[in-house]
Amino acid sequence: MISANLLKSCGGVLLGLLCAMGAQAQTVTVSDAWIRATVQGQTAGGAFMELTAKAGARLVAVSSPVAKVAEVHNMRMENGVMKMFPVAGIDIPAGKSVKLASGGYHVMLMQLQKPLNAGDKVPLQLTFELADRKRETVELMVEVRDIRGQPQKGHHHH
Repeated sequence: MISANLLKSCGGVLLGLLCAMGAQAQTVTVSDAWIRATVQGQTAGGAFMELTAKAGARLVAVSSPVAKVAEVHNMRMENGVMKMFPVAGIDIPAGKSVKLASGGYHVMLMQLQKPLNAGDKVPLQLTFELADRKRETVELMVEVRDIRGQPQKGHHHH
């Protein structure tokens, strides 16, 4: 047990360390997360990232306050036509990475509340179901990149 005096004497350093340790304890880590910027009149957008699991997990839900609807989707070609469809989840095998990218698994943000502009940061919540049926949530602040997926350099708001 950590005493109140120890917390006071160590200040924010200990608290920061404890928070960092908590983040490391998560079963699934998320890297290179980004959202594609939208164009005028567009009401849906995609989020992309790489998910790596220490133990087997399954991405089962997504949400963001910028979208009324957020779903896990996949794409495939059928008779020369690209079809996009929601899926119940994405399995992430232990010790492996699964890439959510254009043309495959991705997160769809639909009924957007506002345009997504390159350089913006968007809150995104991912919910994973672990092998023991417990759920783990990862909270992210995801960068919006231009329509080519390039990060903004020197971006500023007017």
